[in-house]
Amino acid sequence: MESTLKEMTNGDSVLDMDDKSGVGGGVEDMYGEDRVTEDQAVTPWTVSVASGYSLLRDPHHNKGLAFTEKERDALYLRGLLPPVVLSQELQERKLMHNLRQYKVPLQRYMAMMDLQERNERLFYKLLIDNVEELLPVVYTPTVGEACQKYGSIFRRPQGLYISLKEKGKILEVLKNWPEKSIQVIVVTDGERILGLGDLGCQGMGIPVGKLSLYTALGGVRPSVCLPVTIDVGTNNEKLLNDEFYIGLRQKRATGQEYTELLEEFMCAVKQNYGEKVLVQFEDFANHNAFELLAKYRTTHLVFNDDIQGTASVVLAGLVAALKLVGGTLADHTFLFLGAGEAGTGIAELIALEISKKTNAPLEEIRKKIWLVDSKGLIVSSRKDSLQHFKKPWAHEHEPVKELLDAVKAIKPTVLIGTSGVGRTFTKDVVEAMASFNEKPLILALSNPTSQAECTAEEAYTWSEGRAIFASGSPFDPVEQNGHIFVPGQANNAYIFPGFGLGLIMSGTIRVHDDLLLAACKYMED
Repeated sequence: MESTLKEMTNGDSVLDMDDKSGVGGGVEDMYGEDRVTEDQAVTPWTVSVASGYSLLRDPHHNKGLAFTEKERDALYLRGLLPPVVLSQELQERKLMHNLRQYKVPLQRYMAMMDLQERNERLFYKLLIDNVEELLPVVYTPTVGEACQKYGSIFRRPQGLYISLKEKGKILEVLKNWPEKSIQVIVVTDGERILGLGDLGCQGMGIPVGKLSLYTALGGVRPSVCLPVTIDVGTNNEKLLNDEFYIGLRQKRATGQEYTELLEEFMCAVKQNYGEKVLVQFEDFANHNAFELLAKYRTTHLVFNDDIQGTASVVLAGLVAALKLVGGTLADHTFLFLGAGEAGTGIAELIALEISKKTNAPLEEIRKKIWLVDSKGLIVSSRKDSLQHFKKPWAHEHEPVKELLDAVKAIKPTVLIGTSGVGRTFTKDVVEAMASFNEKPLILALSNPTSQAECTAEEAYTWSEGRAIFASGSPFDPVEQNGHIFVPGQANNAYIFPGFGLGLIMSGTIRVHDDLLLAACKYMED
């Protein structure tokens, strides 16, 4: 393995390098990034910068008008900048003022991406200092619209595009990326972007957005993050006929051709970056998501945010909600609308947590967790036709087609939506939940906001203000009868940046369920 971990610097192996962080994961400031803004005549990276003009076009090190007088002399910047020196704080105030002038969220997204491409440090300072305001801009819900229109707004590539054309050459493609010490990769094939469906190559907005949060919320250096899109085509006819579409113009590859490309990618990642590189699968379709996680979780450091990340956030939220409704998780009955990656992932983690606390068999606990898919309630009589990941949730019950009828039959205390279909928690459904629950727990988790099963206002209004509500994308506070209700947000951004940082710093090489449950415990606190 050591031979595959050779670095560009002096030919030394990563295995031989001093680990300044004191942990196996390695977060050493090997590029001098933490020292780049110190008051010094020559900054550590000037040896690799051809001239001051090139420096101003390097987003990793450009500071714009924040370069000091001394730096302008030392770095050949005289005359290339206006004479004024503006602090980063003043630059931040100016940019936030400009951003707030935009009325369309997509315009704000594009402005933020432009900033990231010219001044990375200022981008992250802006995001960190204004995370509540800017999180919905660089992440859900706005990133969904950005992906839909990615071909039209595309200006500069922000990650690696690996298509079927690169089959047999993926290791060479990875070596084309300028940064050699990668610790986190977020990869998608674009087949199931949020609740918007197959967006093909335009799904790149998701890995880019996720990794921005790894830095802003988790503190992971942007230089060790790599966004990747695997392009195997798209079945979206609208994109295939769009003259501005940036991906392969063909139907999606499946079967052996798809499997071989993903296998080559995973092997190349491990060969090029080592055993400890974290690969986060993002927005793969159900059939591929479960297979990829099952296949590679024993050989690679992999994490599926849609299955495991969503589950961790929701479990933590449910445990926190117990402070309001009382009892334990084992006292509740759960009904899911949606039986894909998120739905089954959440259900399984809930069952694991209850089993751990009660020592009851997992099979017995699953009987209090029910799922509804597009064909109705998942019951034993459907077992032969179910996909493998749905079969553990097929319980004895008569067939039920509609969600409302399932709610009335099961009488759940917790209703969770992961369907990707908007407005499916109707007035009748919410009123039914409120009729046999003093404080019904209603989680409309589908993203973006347009795909949420119901809005915060609907949940509070139809339950007469008694619902405990959370959503995947943010909703504004709701005023009702003199009371202000602040909706909760069960967003994966609360888990994956910190969880990923923990995996990197600990030097672990596999993700186990116990790690997810431990992360939940700290979130619920």
